[in-house]
Amino acid sequence: MSQLAANVSKRLYSLDVFRGLIMFLLIAEAAGFHHSFTELTEGTAFSGIAHQLHHHPWNGLRFWDLIQPFFMFIVGVAMPFSLRKRLAIDSRSKATRHIIRRCFLLFAFGTLLHCVYSNALVWELWNVLVQLAFTILIAYTIMNLPHKFQMGISIGLLIITEIFYRMYNPESPYAQGHESFGSWVDRLTMGQVNDGYWVFVNFIPTAAHTIWGVICGQILLSHKLHAEKIKPFIIWGSAFLILGFTMDWLNITPIIKRIATSSFTLASGGFAILTLSLFYWLIDMKKKQPKWLKIFSVVGTNSIFIYLFSETLGVQWFRGFGKIWTNGLLSPLGLSENAIMVINALFVLFIFWYITYFLDKHKVYFKV
Repeated sequence: MSQLAANVSKRLYSLDVFRGLIMFLLIAEAAGFHHSFTELTEGTAFSGIAHQLHHHPWNGLRFWDLIQPFFMFIVGVAMPFSLRKRLAIDSRSKATRHIIRRCFLLFAFGTLLHCVYSNALVWELWNVLVQLAFTILIAYTIMNLPHKFQMGISIGLLIITEIFYRMYNPESPYAQGHESFGSWVDRLTMGQVNDGYWVFVNFIPTAAHTIWGVICGQILLSHKLHAEKIKPFIIWGSAFLILGFTMDWLNITPIIKRIATSSFTLASGGFAILTLSLFYWLIDMKKKQPKWLKIFSVVGTNSIFIYLFSETLGVQWFRGFGKIWTNGLLSPLGLSENAIMVINALFVLFIFWYITYFLDKHKVYFKV
């Protein structure tokens, strides 16, 4: 996504802002804000807001559960723009080799991040970048097909997911624990399961997010009028949202982020499409482009770089570096430890943001 910084923002500023906002929230988590804010607000009227910054433990949907689907959807939206630019200077075969190379790097970065998290050499495939490597390949393979076929394949992936889970454990296909199809695949591919119940095979259903993003991107690239572009977004987004929640309410398939059930994929995908519609309507159609939106847009210009930076050096070094100053200056004032940690997280977040601002100002973009 980062290589689209200059070109996409000129053509579709709403996409740049949408992407930047999601990246801003991701680096805020790496800065420690989510955890510190939860500790500070525990037992207060703001604790409910704080809980929305963490994943739901199982059956349900919180705001933070939407971040990864948004991220994978945005990548899909950007793909037609990126491909059109590349095909203007390269052949299709070179573009395909570039996509394969990008997916390989994303896969490598994702697995290496788990080594950083564990402080040891491990073979774990739960990171979002690993998931993204597979969803991009799937979406790219079919993106030249008519929209109805792309949509049909995406729904087929959800049906396949339903079949796999129900065939593996017919009695309790979505019960919380490690006796599901996803956990079986994890034991097969990694020899272990995740304590938080995340599963590697999530890339099958969530490929739908990237496919739906590609379709939206292709529509946005078309010569249709603004109203004609946004109409199918609202229809499909609303339909997916209603269908996903209906499946949960009727106890057909529960909404579970951790194993990316089909109902979760539909509901979160609906939110993603409708959110893009809102951003596109406000920013590109209504031309509501205040200068403060650049706070978010600059973060999206080097999205993969700042994600990797914040998850490695950010977590391991910058948090401690920031605490030297925040703790040293604020402790004598009598502030509580939790309040100091929130301020420290905001300080570290500012450092992350300023890095992206500095790089964007000097037109330095890290390509994957």
